[in-house]
Amino acid sequence: MTFFKLRMSLLTLGLAVSAGIIPSVFLSHAMAGEPGASAVMYHRFGENDYPSTNIKIEQFEQHLQELKTGGYNVVALDEIIAAIRSGSDLPEKTTAITIDDAYLSVYSEAFPRLKKYGFPFTLFVATDAVDRADSGDYKRYMTWAQLKEVAMHPLATIASQSASHLHMIDSTDLVNRRDLERSQTRFENMLGMKPNIIAYPYGEFSSNVISIVRDMGFIAGFGQHSGAFGPGDNIYALPRFAMNEDYGDIARFKTAASAMPIVVEDMTPDDTLIAGGDNPPALGFSLLNGPKGGLNCFSSHEGKLKTERLGESRIEVRMEQPMPKGRTRLNCTAPGPDGRWYWMGRLFYVKK
Repeated sequence: MTFFKLRMSLLTLGLAVSAGIIPSVFLSHAMAGEPGASAVMYHRFGENDYPSTNIKIEQFEQHLQELKTGGYNVVALDEIIAAIRSGSDLPEKTTAITIDDAYLSVYSEAFPRLKKYGFPFTLFVATDAVDRADSGDYKRYMTWAQLKEVAMHPLATIASQSASHLHMIDSTDLVNRRDLERSQTRFENMLGMKPNIIAYPYGEFSSNVISIVRDMGFIAGFGQHSGAFGPGDNIYALPRFAMNEDYGDIARFKTAASAMPIVVEDMTPDDTLIAGGDNPPALGFSLLNGPKGGLNCFSSHEGKLKTERLGESRIEVRMEQPMPKGRTRLNCTAPGPDGRWYWMGRLFYVKK
């Protein structure tokens, strides 16, 4: 089965977005196809004293073996992005491997195994930590020499996670821009390249953050909210499934790596930032493609939420409690074919 076939209107709009004529934050969700891609996210490997960001080596080996034998199409993240932007086809169960923060265990544990399996991967790097890799609390980070060795391998893509790993959503536009400019300069000086993909530190972003990232030449941005994605999604607000010791069992990995997008339009609210007077917000979206029934939505602060279907496609989601300060994640899921799941995730943020 093939998918990622866009309507001509969406393709024309996508080209306009690529050219900067229309900001992609306003690109509505529309896709004529079947399942899209998913991305899994790691941080540390075999660092058992950091369970919330660590994956055990035996868990990681299970994941790699599943990707090898389970009919997946493991593709470099930049190739998936190129397909989304151009409307090209990708096979079913297309999955990308991503890693954040350039910890030393990436070099010593993950990199050799990824080379053994021949799987491409993307490493998101905050440059200040690499600059300090030989001192104090930063001794568990890779050095520039190690990072350069990884960067030279054909399986690896080096991407940005800013310079200081700052809370971009709570920083000013000027601070964010200067931080990104500083990191891009370090990448160019040390690796001879400037990344064009970014993972927002802590998975936090807003329309303002996206505008800066886009203006600086980045072609895609990723958060840390769960979900699959396809051509209709905002390419600067793409999801990833986080893997760690507690959420890295093989059953969850299979669900994440094989997830299919729920394609929607007219999502409200349309920004991640939630103002005090609109909390809880009026949540809703219109289904364009995906599950015919069985849709359930959950929030990280309230659990299962009430949903109401209006007409054939409009879904209204009812929150009873205000979102707390900081990050709130919305997940809407439904069972799909062959034991797979449709999964849409969104990030919302209340200023601290």
